[in-house]
Amino acid sequence: MKYVVTGGAGFIGSTFIDEVLKQDEDPTIICIDDFSTGFAKNIPESFNVKIVNVDISTLTGNNEITDKVKKDVEGADYMLHFAAKARVQPSIENPIEFNDTNVGGTLNLLEICRQVGIKRFVFSSSSSIYGDTDVFPTSEAAPISPLSPYGLQKLIGEQYCQLYSTIHNLETVCLRYFNVYGDKMPTSGAYCLVMGVFAQLKQLGKPLTIYGDGKQRRDFTSVGDVVQANLLSCTNNNVGKGEIINIGNGSNKSVQDIADIFGGPFEYKPKRLEPFQTLADNTKARELLGWKPTGNVEEWLIEYVNSNSK
Repeated sequence: MKYVVTGGAGFIGSTFIDEVLKQDEDPTIICIDDFSTGFAKNIPESFNVKIVNVDISTLTGNNEITDKVKKDVEGADYMLHFAAKARVQPSIENPIEFNDTNVGGTLNLLEICRQVGIKRFVFSSSSSIYGDTDVFPTSEAAPISPLSPYGLQKLIGEQYCQLYSTIHNLETVCLRYFNVYGDKMPTSGAYCLVMGVFAQLKQLGKPLTIYGDGKQRRDFTSVGDVVQANLLSCTNNNVGKGEIINIGNGSNKSVQDIADIFGGPFEYKPKRLEPFQTLADNTKARELLGWKPTGNVEEWLIEYVNSNSK
């Protein structure tokens, strides 16, 4: 099988490549990344992996760079689109830059898939689309109300996927992730999530910063489970028409619960614009994909904290 993995140097994308190399005896993997947030060290060294260093927002029209990428990905079975500028707060500060990548870049890739005949496009979406919902657990049918440019951009990405399935018969699947954690998660820079921030602060000997009172709850989902959802989305015959599917553990923990595992001291700051709670209804993923979560965030995090404190 031939896979195109965008954002392959990032947290989830590189973990996906790791798993493909384990499961497939002789895959061809085209890793597309501009290394703006990902790291070359994340990509496993393998003759099966070809790295294409390009910014997806520049793949417009017919130009030398776009034509080269088309040749690289031609004949691929699946494109897994992990590349994005992530997180709510940075998207509020840089909405145009985020839009160029998250909307324009996604459209560019869909168009390349259409032009070169890639069979299926699996899109990494986000639970941030739901905004500050009061429907728990949250199913895909819940009202959507993004609170940030990032959430809105992911929604537009989903709509483009569905549109391309309808008018171009490109098979697409949209996976809405809930708060992904695991090995390779970033612990520095603007794009690291709460666990990464805590890990960085702990390493520096600084108090853990908690916005609000720490009672806000998150559905923390293992990166291994997210990767399995993507693999199932490639081959499952039940999907391919732009289906939107929650990928979440189906249970949640408070930010304070997570901070307590790292240990204090804590520094509390004014709350930010963010949902108070995320909690996935993952029934659709179980029924359509045959997927089920296996991760336990507390067990993983205790081991992670212990191993990094030695």
